[in-house]
Amino acid sequence: MASSPDPYAGRASVPGPAPDPGRITGRAAVPPEVDYAGYDGGYDSGYAPGYPPGAGRARPGRGGGRPPGGPRPALVGKRRRWRKVLVTTAVVVALVLGLGAGGIYFYVRELEKNMGRVEAFSPIYGERPDKPVSGTLNVLILGSDSRDPDAPGGGVYRADTIMLLHVPSSRDQAYLISIPRDLWVYIPLSPDGTAGDTEAKINAATAFGGVPLAVMAVENYTGVRVDQVMMIDFAGFVEVTDALGGVEMYIEQTITSIHGDHRVFEEGHQHLNGEEALDYIRQRYQFADGDFTRMRNQQQFLKALMGKAADSGTLTNPAKLNAFLQTATRTLTVDEEFSLLSVGWKLRNLRGDNLTFLTSPHNGAGQVGDQSVVLSDDEGAAELYAAVRHDQMAQWAADHPDAVRE
Repeated sequence: MASSPDPYAGRASVPGPAPDPGRITGRAAVPPEVDYAGYDGGYDSGYAPGYPPGAGRARPGRGGGRPPGGPRPALVGKRRRWRKVLVTTAVVVALVLGLGAGGIYFYVRELEKNMGRVEAFSPIYGERPDKPVSGTLNVLILGSDSRDPDAPGGGVYRADTIMLLHVPSSRDQAYLISIPRDLWVYIPLSPDGTAGDTEAKINAATAFGGVPLAVMAVENYTGVRVDQVMMIDFAGFVEVTDALGGVEMYIEQTITSIHGDHRVFEEGHQHLNGEEALDYIRQRYQFADGDFTRMRNQQQFLKALMGKAADSGTLTNPAKLNAFLQTATRTLTVDEEFSLLSVGWKLRNLRGDNLTFLTSPHNGAGQVGDQSVVLSDDEGAAELYAAVRHDQMAQWAADHPDAVRE
């Protein structure tokens, strides 16, 4: 399908006033070939026509921030609390598979009553990104861990996992993009006007303005319109995994957990129950690249869970399938417009073997003041998210084989 010109093409979001070079170390440079001339504020009515990079912040109370394709692919944030994800994608796909197997309308309606609801979109102000290509689906997945031993105060509402699930219009593939929680981006002004409008780690958005601001921050950074939001607490993930009889995972290196009973995870293929899997994907300090390895382990877990959910042993056993679906839906909180029937139908063809994992392009760790952050690869991010917007991810993945994890 032909697509309209992309107003974000080649741009990366430039947050607020030009940063002090002496304050920010390791930040990605704005690609020199980027042409800002004629930018008409199409992403956000808070910008004046011809908005130049570094020419100040978005007007208070208006559309919230740099266009994800603008002067720097979104780079700003603040601190945050929340963590709701991982299992979500697996859960949703499994639900879809369950729908295909059972296909009972009223049963699905009853399952929907298990899920929590949150106003994710109605509080958002200003213009939002358009969808140049119809038929695609973009789901923002947020993960929290209310029992994380490393999280102050029990970790309630502390952002930990942020993923963007993109399903192309063909519906035969899916791409799960992990966005580092410490990615330094621009956080728009919160809907209530009390916080935000500043640079910070992207996982600060929920702390400043809840789910609506998280949507705004991700849309501002990527230029991708979010269609649905799903959240999950890792505590529920234990039950979901156990309902499937555990998962098979490959342990990259032998490590000893720093939590609880300090269980040892031996290198190689291992079968993990819910508590073991949750413990493993929490680990980060034992790895040379910390959170980046943890993100890879989370991705591996999702694929393992999806594969188990799609296993014929689950789908052909009514009691086992029902136990899984009931448990899975109780762990989910979704946006006010979410329909299990609609989303399930769109994801009906997905399986673990046609889900591609990747991480939002970045330039590794850097320092902003006294904060350790992840610096965005503006040029790489602009290219990736342009492919998402224009339904060209298959070509992007083919052109960047080293960036994807099958």
